Amino acid sequence: MSDELIAIEQHAADAMRKAIQFLETELVKIRAGKSNPQMLDGLSVDYYGSPMPVNQVANISVLDARTLSIQPWEKNMLQPIERAIIAANMGFTPQNDGSLIRIFMPPLTEERRKELVKKCQSEGEQSKVAIRNIRRDSIEQVKKLRRNGLSEDVAKGGETAIQEITDKHIALVDKHLASKEKEIMSV
Repeated sequence: MSDELIAIEQHAADAMRKAIQFLETELVKIRAGKSNPQMLDGLSVDYYGSPMPVNQVANISVLDARTLSIQPWEKNMLQPIERAIIAANMGFTPQNDGSLIRIFMPPLTEERRKELVKKCQSEGEQSKVAIRNIRRDSIEQVKKLRRNGLSEDVAKGGETAIQEITDKHIALVDKHLASKEKEIMSV
């Protein structure tokens, strides 16, 4: 097997692994009934005119299973953090007591759980599309090698190997989705 073919397969596997890692970070942000500081990872706060991630202007901690505490490092950041949480429309309302912000996670209704499952499936489908695009690009590179003199049998073997890598990563996406769906739907 040629070194170029091995490099193509390795690149495809690495890119697909990154797609899986991205899916994992996105699924963590979708709440499943219990509080998790990572739910606020995508939240930006206006910090003196420039957007900053909330975890860089405040300490976020879990008080109990349904309560998050956000303690800004500067008192004047309470209002911008509160506004950012409200504007993000995450399904909960912040409680500002003058020194810190508490977020109480309301119990999820059946309807909200189904919406969250749909959101998870949407994220999973985006990951599958990304993985399939990586497969398509990799197979195009193999075909290009075949046009440049690689034997047809070796090229077919390379395409088969890329398809096996793709199938493995698609199964991993399905496994993550099933796990997250079970977590969301359990009361």
